[in-house]
Amino acid sequence: MNGAFRRLLTGSATVPRARWTATSRWRPEALTLVMLVTGLSMFGLGQAMQVQAGLGNDSWTVLAQGITVRTGLDLGLSTLAVGIGVLLLWVPLRERPGLGTLLNIVVIAVALSFGVRVIPPQSDPPFQFVMSLAGIVLVGLGSGLYLTCGLGPGPRDGWMTAAHDRTGWPIARVRLLIEVIVLSVGWLLGGDVGIGTILFALLIGRSVAYGLALVAAFAPARS
Repeated sequence: MNGAFRRLLTGSATVPRARWTATSRWRPEALTLVMLVTGLSMFGLGQAMQVQAGLGNDSWTVLAQGITVRTGLDLGLSTLAVGIGVLLLWVPLRERPGLGTLLNIVVIAVALSFGVRVIPPQSDPPFQFVMSLAGIVLVGLGSGLYLTCGLGPGPRDGWMTAAHDRTGWPIARVRLLIEVIVLSVGWLLGGDVGIGTILFALLIGRSVAYGLALVAAFAPARS
């Protein structure tokens, strides 16, 4: 069993280099920029599917809701506070931002807003469950594309990649641990948790690992 096939079955343990991986975090080639925007758009649409499934938001939104409950801040300001806190954690982890970090904030927000407008909300439990799982898959595939661009992770994914680099733990394990911690803190603070929230926390790490594996298998870096 060769390495590429094994990664397809088990998921990638790290962020591989791809055909479009940039050599500079601030000066991408055209293909790299296209793959970055494509991956971030898929990420945002996957999040929109999670929202429209109506089974619960992601762990980070639960954390922001919990902060809102405890402080009285509105959800937008709580989300901003979470984002700033996560970026501050980059300092001891020595993660570096890039163009992808900035575009992550903008493109995902636009794609999420668009997706919520065009994807109909679901109320039938089987369709809710399927849409929630589909959203998790799409976020994983989008992550596989944009992380391999080498232009810097988004604020939250930067915590994942930096912890992976420092500990050597597989991406899926690091992401699972982060999601469980964030979800637990948000729930203890009073955030709303649904079955979709739990599914996202438990499955997103494995979904990202498979997304990275697909990129490594079908668009490996040129030797």
